[in-house]
This record gives sequence, structure tokens and C-alpha cells, in this order.
Amino acid sequence: MKIISLNIGKPKTSLYNNKEYISGIGKHRVKNVLLTKEQFVGDDVANPQFHGGPDRSVCFYPHEHYEQWEQEFDTSLMVPAFGENLTVSGMLEKDVCIGDIFQIGEAVVQITQGRIPCSTISKYNHIDPLLKRTIETCYTGYFARVLNEGVIMDNSEIVLIDKHPLLINVFHTMYTYFHSNDTDSIQQIIEVNELASDMKNKFIKKLKKNTQQ
Repeated sequence: MKIISLNIGKPKTSLYNNKEYISGIGKHRVKNVLLTKEQFVGDDVANPQFHGGPDRSVCFYPHEHYEQWEQEFDTSLMVPAFGENLTVSGMLEKDVCIGDIFQIGEAVVQITQGRIPCSTISKYNHIDPLLKRTIETCYTGYFARVLNEGVIMDNSEIVLIDKHPLLINVFHTMYTYFHSNDTDSIQQIIEVNELASDMKNKFIKKLKKNTQQ
């Protein structure tokens, strides 16, 4: 597990198809930054209803996916292309479980949910099908809450402190959310206490809808 890039950024106005949009997806690399319970210092989101908050203080994106997207769309992507705070290697969605706890530099974080991507990733990268493909592949990245605040360096070690015993990985969680109505899988995900509350509510609604059909 390794940090490829440590990134922060404030919301700004950009253009896509001659239309303005405001987003915090455009981030820049930094050498070190303080991570608080809410967010990295100097980082922010444009729409707090869908982004940010204590359960989504840190956004991760696996660097391995960049190669696939670059090949698939015959383009080059500048890191960070997905608005992630931490571009990482060795931490794919299938490797990381909801509730896993990692120490990164001085900070300690816990994985809370997969990312539900929005159209901003297509707009920012000027690749119309990128959102659709991100959802199809479940290469979404994921979020974490902060258990202990502290400074993270761009060369800080990533150390797994605790593997969650239920072993519900991010890929399975997002595949179930986007592509499956398997009641057993939904129930297993809901039972992970460390799952972000907003995400848990989405799965509860999904389960109720299934049982009403």
C-alpha cells in the first residue's frame, strides 16, 4: 500500500459544453497537510448534501484504475482526475473492507463506504461515458472517517491496523448497490455497524423496496 499523490482543493467554477458548474473535484498535489475530523485543511466540497461530512472526510482512489481508463478512452489523465484526496496503490475496492482501520502518517482513518460518483467526473475529465463506466465497473473509489487527526505526508506509510471481521469489501458493497437486488447481500452490508449512516439508509430503502415487490 502506497500513496501516489496527496491532494486538496477548494471548489471552483469550470466550464463543460459552454455551461458553468461549481465543484471541488479539481485538486492539486501537496507535500503534507493536516487531516481533521471534518476534512483536510485547505480542502472543501461544493455540495455538502452529497459530499463531505464526518463519514466522508477522506476520499481514496486506486491508481491502478488510471491505466484502464487511459487505455479505454485513448487519453491521458492527470492525477488526481477523480477529486480524490489520496491516490493510492495496493488498495483496490476488492482489497479494502468497510470498517477497515488504517494509520496514514499521524492520522488514523476507517473506511466507511464506496463512492457514489456523479456526472462531475465526466465533466471534469471531458469524457462523457466515464460516469457510466465507473458505475458499471464499480471502480468508484471510497471514503473514510477520521478516528485520529494528524498530519499526512505525501510519502507517509499506510499501515493496516485492523481488518474488519465481516470482510465486506468496497467492491461487493458497490456492486450490490448498483447492480444487485440480492436480499442476503443487502442484509449483510446493513449489518456492518461502521458503514456510513447515509449509505446504510440507502441500503435499508433498497431492502424495503425488494421485500415489497
